[in-house]
Amino acid sequence: MSLPRIKICGLRDAETARTVAAMGADAIGLVFYAPSPRNVSIETAQTVLAALPAFVTSVGLFVNADAEWLRDLLEVLPLDLLQFHGDESPAYCRSFGRPYIKAVRVKPDTNLLEYAAQYRDARGLLVDAFVEGTPGGTGEAFDWSLIPQDLPLPLILSGGLHPDNVREAIAAVNPWAVDVSSGVESTRGIKDLSKVEQFIKAARLA
Repeated sequence: MSLPRIKICGLRDAETARTVAAMGADAIGLVFYAPSPRNVSIETAQTVLAALPAFVTSVGLFVNADAEWLRDLLEVLPLDLLQFHGDESPAYCRSFGRPYIKAVRVKPDTNLLEYAAQYRDARGLLVDAFVEGTPGGTGEAFDWSLIPQDLPLPLILSGGLHPDNVREAIAAVNPWAVDVSSGVESTRGIKDLSKVEQFIKAARLA
């Protein structure tokens, strides 16, 4: 089993991004979704991206974003990877010419193999808990046994992860990467750096 990559999502300032990268995060996530408490402006995102050292991947999270607005954003933000968390079609996801991952909110009847086939050119499939009316960042976990063993895309495990359960999650699922947001926060939208450090250490020990 290889060590999973670690993404810390929902960062909102350059200093936190620098610190999280120094702690060993492989990727940081920026949320571009107005209803989220983790939403960032383009100006803030520019300062965060400028603070990142080499080999730390920047990920932009979008939820059913207007395509023209997103194209304009990508002209000024050098995001490495796009993360689509809504009902975006495969054609939409491919249309921006950037590597992308597709998030799926898992329910008992969700067919992840079908999603993997539809979004076959995605760099990974991110699985999250289904909570009605909320596209992500809920802090809720889901039944990991619903994830098929033979998923043909790299699996990114999200949903309800925190420092105390990430080792168990990695042992159970063996994902390519783990993604955390609310599980390392002191309050909604505010990262607790001690929790971030504990999460990264626990994931590395898995």
